[in-house]
Amino acid sequence: MQNNRLKDKRTVRKAAPHNKLCEGEKEKILEVVNQPEYRDLSPNQIVPLLADKGKYLASESTIYRILRKEKQMKHRLKSKPAGFYKPKALKATGPNQIYSWDITYLTSGIKGKFYYLYLILDIYSRKIVGWQVYDRESAELASDVLEAACLDEKIDKGQIYLHSDNGGPMKGATMLATLQKLGIIPSFSRPSVSNDNPYSEALFRTLKYRPAYPEKTFSSLEGARNWVHAFVNWYNTEHLHSGIKFVSPEKRHQGLDEEILNSRDRVYKEARVKNPNRWSRKTRNWDKIKEVQLNPERCKNLDKNLRAVS
Repeated sequence: MQNNRLKDKRTVRKAAPHNKLCEGEKEKILEVVNQPEYRDLSPNQIVPLLADKGKYLASESTIYRILRKEKQMKHRLKSKPAGFYKPKALKATGPNQIYSWDITYLTSGIKGKFYYLYLILDIYSRKIVGWQVYDRESAELASDVLEAACLDEKIDKGQIYLHSDNGGPMKGATMLATLQKLGIIPSFSRPSVSNDNPYSEALFRTLKYRPAYPEKTFSSLEGARNWVHAFVNWYNTEHLHSGIKFVSPEKRHQGLDEEILNSRDRVYKEARVKNPNRWSRKTRNWDKIKEVQLNPERCKNLDKNLRAVS
């Protein structure tokens, strides 16, 4: 009796809808939508075009349903949007291997006018290896900044990768020619994806959140250059960067960070020996960060220092 009460007594409709398309009509629709003049268009475009010619085959939803069933809903030929693939994963195990660069705006005293800060960063050491402030954006000026940085750092051909976004100055003919001349391998972010260039983005955040950063505007181009000069000196030589175990970028760039970190480790271990009851866990990990990744293959394994603010 229990089973009878639970039995589904609803009637099942077995008759086909009166307006169901026959096989011949479906074949005709597939034949039309795959013709050269229609195969790059969506049903929303095909149906009105056919109507303009005095023809009606089926509604847009019906054509969509037929195309889905036939697995023809993927983009075809020129209608397929351009694909933007994640940039190649790169890894730096020492200074002067991978540079990241970008341009940011600095407000001026004139409404609508900006100064442009060009900054080149070594992602391994976080040292700013090149910078300049100009009153415009251009590939030519970017090339000048890059050449000066490579000269200062004594960069050889084929030594470094240079990563940037897809802006005009980054991909301009002059800049690309400079990269070729210097033997620098370019790497580019996907359009409108700031996470592909995290080190430069973090650096700009640090710069603009400095207490000394002007609250309103820079009074002049020379004033902007003077401020950035002081910032770069502080950042490279005094700033204890959280992403590289709180040593300065200059010390790490020179290879002195390991000695500093070993010294800290000894201090911590000696303090634990003197007062063991105050330590419930191991001492702080002061091991040197030996490699830095840019756009690693697996986001789940993203190194903590890649997410750290500068």
